[in-house]
Amino acid sequence: VISKKYSVRLNSSWKRSEKPNSCPLCIFLQRRLVLGYAYPAYDCYKTLELNKPQIDQLRFWCQYWILLAFLTTLETITYFTVSWLPMYGEAKLALVLYLWYPKTRGAKHVYESYLQPVLARHEADIDRGLLQLRASAKDATASHLQAAVSLGRACFAEVAGRVSSQLQAARSSGGGGRAGQVQ
Repeated sequence: VISKKYSVRLNSSWKRSEKPNSCPLCIFLQRRLVLGYAYPAYDCYKTLELNKPQIDQLRFWCQYWILLAFLTTLETITYFTVSWLPMYGEAKLALVLYLWYPKTRGAKHVYESYLQPVLARHEADIDRGLLQLRASAKDATASHLQAAVSLGRACFAEVAGRVSSQLQAARSSGGGGRAGQVQ
């Protein structure tokens, strides 16, 4: 033991804490979820549930969630490219904190300076793409539903045919038991 405040165990293995989620990565991920999603969501809820919602506050939280959705989508697309960067997770956490922290309120700045102009410039293209996507999804859903119904009918017909042939075989062989007693 080096000192009472800092004890060092010599010639014995360090034991990990038996508490679940005590690893640094787990703690970091929990903090990211709480600080990036849970706290801002609750603050957004509080803003919405006020008797007279403050439009500026409501606008801020809408900007925050739009940015967070955009960043989450971008991260999903580029994950294998950026995830190996040193301190990536910490930088992402710092960005999320910057976006909602009351003194910085970075979501307003980032949204109005960067994201809103890009979205406004490409809004017609995005809307057109979403309409095409909805139409394609509707067509694909109808096509898959029709294929599923056809497959269901074919399976039902096959099962009904097998049951019918087994009943006929049982009747013709004078099969005892219940199979021969169908009315």
